[in-house]
Amino acid sequence: MPANPSSPHAEGRGVRERLETARMTIARLTERKMDDVIFTSGATYANALAILGAVRAREGKRHVLYHPGAHASIVENVFLLREEGVDVEPLTISGGRIDIDRLRAQLTDATVLVSLDAVCGETGSVWHTRAVRAALDAHAASAESRRILLHVDASQAPFTEKLEMSHHGADLLVFDGSKLGVPGSGCLIAHRTIPLVPPYRGGGQERGLANGTQNVEAQARFARSLAALARDREGFGKRSMIARESLLVALREVPGLVVNEGDRQAPQIVNVSLPGRDTDYLVTLLDEAGFAVSTRSACETDSDQGSRAVFALTGDLERARSTVRISWGIGTKPRHLQRFARALRDAVRFIDAHAIT
Repeated sequence: MPANPSSPHAEGRGVRERLETARMTIARLTERKMDDVIFTSGATYANALAILGAVRAREGKRHVLYHPGAHASIVENVFLLREEGVDVEPLTISGGRIDIDRLRAQLTDATVLVSLDAVCGETGSVWHTRAVRAALDAHAASAESRRILLHVDASQAPFTEKLEMSHHGADLLVFDGSKLGVPGSGCLIAHRTIPLVPPYRGGGQERGLANGTQNVEAQARFARSLAALARDREGFGKRSMIARESLLVALREVPGLVVNEGDRQAPQIVNVSLPGRDTDYLVTLLDEAGFAVSTRSACETDSDQGSRAVFALTGDLERARSTVRISWGIGTKPRHLQRFARALRDAVRFIDAHAIT
């Protein structure tokens, strides 16, 4: 039977050592101290802890800014704060990037947190988080006010972005194990001096912020996976950029297809819209052909409004309602993407040929 890392016996001390080795690995990768790394069950809990924990720890009038196209675990927790009386406001997207001039105008003396993702999981847009950090620091300096915390969900970032905390400009940084094939693992990285209120009480694990027995095996695999991605980040990025360009050339043959992308892109994620087509049916046809794609985040498949991420990026509801998200990992070869492009063209032709006019 697996030992509890909080137990004092030899077995407990053994698994505790494995847990702390994983913590040290992530601390080194992100260039932080070990006690900055808070293990969680995944990004959903880590984002909730960062957003709710940081804002609830502040007193007085509170103002929060958030990316409207971010993952549900960001947006829904911001909305929960709104129900508690916190003033919340969406960031503005312009030209495929955060509108920094508009951000500066939105900041007030009551602003305590800005929350966004590093890489959009649906569109692959890479957001300029360090530009956001610079705007927050400039405001705090000019207003002689306290530091505004920047929360960044970096769940999609490890494949192509640096892992260091300074690269993202974040005070609160989240990674997710499920994106690396290790469900049940993840972490929030936050300095011990940042006040955080835990959403519930328990046994005091992870600084009392993620109470419950840690999943040592999952966290150890999570840390090893992060380290492996860091070693091959540049190589994977270059290979994926070549593959992306080749795929986009092949997709030009699909009538009416529109690519949804930001000012800067994670190359291994391609999001397209096919206005006028039933892309839920298209995904089913592609699944039968052996390709696993989606229309939007799996956490929001019941929404009839389409992709929030695409709507935030484009402002076009028809494009948001007709999306297909394509992504690949380290084992994907160019020939796989070319086979996929042929399958997509065939599926679209089938849908168009059987469309009710």
